[in-house]
Amino acid sequence: MQKEYDIIIIGTGTAGRTLAGRAESSGLKFAIIDSREYGGTCPLRGCDPKKVLANVSEATDWNNRLIGKGAGTKEPLNIDWPSLIKFKRTFTEGYPQETEKVFADMGIDMYHGRAYFENENTVIVGKYTLKGKYIFLATGSKPRKLSIPGEEYLTTSEEFMETEKLPAKIVFVGGGYISFEFAHIARRAGAEVLILHRSEKPLGGFDSDMVDLLVKASETASIGVLVNRPVVAVEKGSNGFLVRTEYKTEAGPETQTFNADMVVNGAGRVPDLEDLHLESAGVKAEKKGIIVDKHMRTSNPCVYAGGDCTAEGIQLTPVATLQGEVAAANILDGNEAEADYTGIPSAVFTIPVLASVGSSEEKDYEKYKVIFSDRSNWNTTRRTGLQFAASKVILDETNDRIVGAHILGPHAEEAINIFAMAMRLGLRASDIKKMVFTYPTICSDIRYMF
Repeated sequence: MQKEYDIIIIGTGTAGRTLAGRAESSGLKFAIIDSREYGGTCPLRGCDPKKVLANVSEATDWNNRLIGKGAGTKEPLNIDWPSLIKFKRTFTEGYPQETEKVFADMGIDMYHGRAYFENENTVIVGKYTLKGKYIFLATGSKPRKLSIPGEEYLTTSEEFMETEKLPAKIVFVGGGYISFEFAHIARRAGAEVLILHRSEKPLGGFDSDMVDLLVKASETASIGVLVNRPVVAVEKGSNGFLVRTEYKTEAGPETQTFNADMVVNGAGRVPDLEDLHLESAGVKAEKKGIIVDKHMRTSNPCVYAGGDCTAEGIQLTPVATLQGEVAAANILDGNEAEADYTGIPSAVFTIPVLASVGSSEEKDYEKYKVIFSDRSNWNTTRRTGLQFAASKVILDETNDRIVGAHILGPHAEEAINIFAMAMRLGLRASDIKKMVFTYPTICSDIRYMF
């Protein structure tokens, strides 16, 4: 069965939903496709449900670290894991149906199934052949394959968030934000936790000094972090799993094994492009994803792309929103809108939180003024009972502009937005210093971070 549309969207995640939101006002005929439940990664199996788990672990930890300081329970609190998972599901269970209702109310035709290109402007999904004047790819990302023996025994982050009973001993493979966030959650829930990272520095893309402090905070919380430990195999035994690493020493290659009740793949995510048959549409892609220009247009002028499936920007929900907005403007109004990635903040929701915006490259620091502050003894840190907190601000003294900012500590994910705003709007450091913030808050600390 063949149908024709003005715009076909593949993927109902953040980028796809953003473009779909223009359907009603545009008066154009839209179709949207997804091979999974409608809604995408962030609200169903990513940042939103993860934050529910992180908030409960933070509340539990807050109570426990204030015992003996005039607050907290007599005995340390424990997380009721089954109840937490049940609570988490209240945020996700009805979302797909709600999303479909919104699309239906906007007059968007919906399809379920794995879509692929037949030619430059036609996709196949199930028994349907859909031809579009424009096609928007928003297929998102999926867990990175490790291509090691025993990979079938690995648990994904999505599966971890559906685990009814938390195992006693968990090994996280990879030292990215997925592993660190879930390791902190699992540790506060009582599990024994170990992170195995293949190279020297975990949390690539974040400032090295801040990462070092976060690793110390993790180890203080009894979270093991081992670097230069690439996992080469996972074996299943009668009492769980055996995780095998292989690393180099001066004496030669060494093997080390670790026992676990669960092994979580936290080695990052890659664009979900398999089976799309991009070559049939003349859409070029590389390892990082679909190649797009500043207008979010692919090598096929009829096809646009946005979100985690593209090679541009960081894999973040706000970036997917931005790219969806740019693509919508260009498809509907002509190619004039451009994606601006200035001042995009990110955060690792550990305890404490690590947040960052702008440059984190050591080579850049040589050109600018770097202001590091150990904030562990500042009142905003001490009153929360946290041991580790710091900030690093990167300034271009030639024009008083903020080049980068990195914050570790309580409410860092909120404070970083001030720096992000300054960078995106072109404000000077002196402009921020003129601000009058509510006191005492993390934002009132910002003036002293410069």
